[in-house]
Amino acid sequence: MPLPFLTADRVFEAADDVPLPHEDRDRWRRPYRPGPWRIVVAALALLLASFVLFAAVIIAATAQLASAALVFGLALLVIAAALRLLRVGVWVSARGLRHVGFLTTRTASWEQVVSVRTVQQPVRWLGLPRTVQGQALLLGRQGREAGDLPPLMTTHNADFLGRADAFDRAADSVEAWAQDYGPR
Repeated sequence: MPLPFLTADRVFEAADDVPLPHEDRDRWRRPYRPGPWRIVVAALALLLASFVLFAAVIIAATAQLASAALVFGLALLVIAAALRLLRVGVWVSARGLRHVGFLTTRTASWEQVVSVRTVQQPVRWLGLPRTVQGQALLLGRQGREAGDLPPLMTTHNADFLGRADAFDRAADSVEAWAQDYGPR
């Protein structure tokens, strides 16, 4: 008996013509994959959280429950920080452009975006105070917050360090979104 769901020769129905989730332009999406530095740090934080959770179980079995609750809360804080670290980056949708930082999130509708361009400039290395020469994707924005905005992404941040081609593809993708949805 053939298994039609495993082959490409089945007949497609009209109900199959619904757009796939990645085709929904109204959903917020990251136009690039998170970089290896970001994933490694988040994985190490989750590994640390597993040890802290194990410690919370041991403390709950041998000591006071208040101490165990405190250690459990610390583990939850580490887990939340790791998940937030994975969300950091540039997100786009048909509604606008969102720059998610570790503690802040800035959203600009496409009507507010004047330009998105790549420039050569000194950039921070992995977000640290040390600067190196690199490329940055800058957002030109109209309105009262049009001043000195931090770069959306750089060639030396946790997503693109050592991956110049990935930075170029991501910058081109964000620029294409700005061209498609920006003010005419």
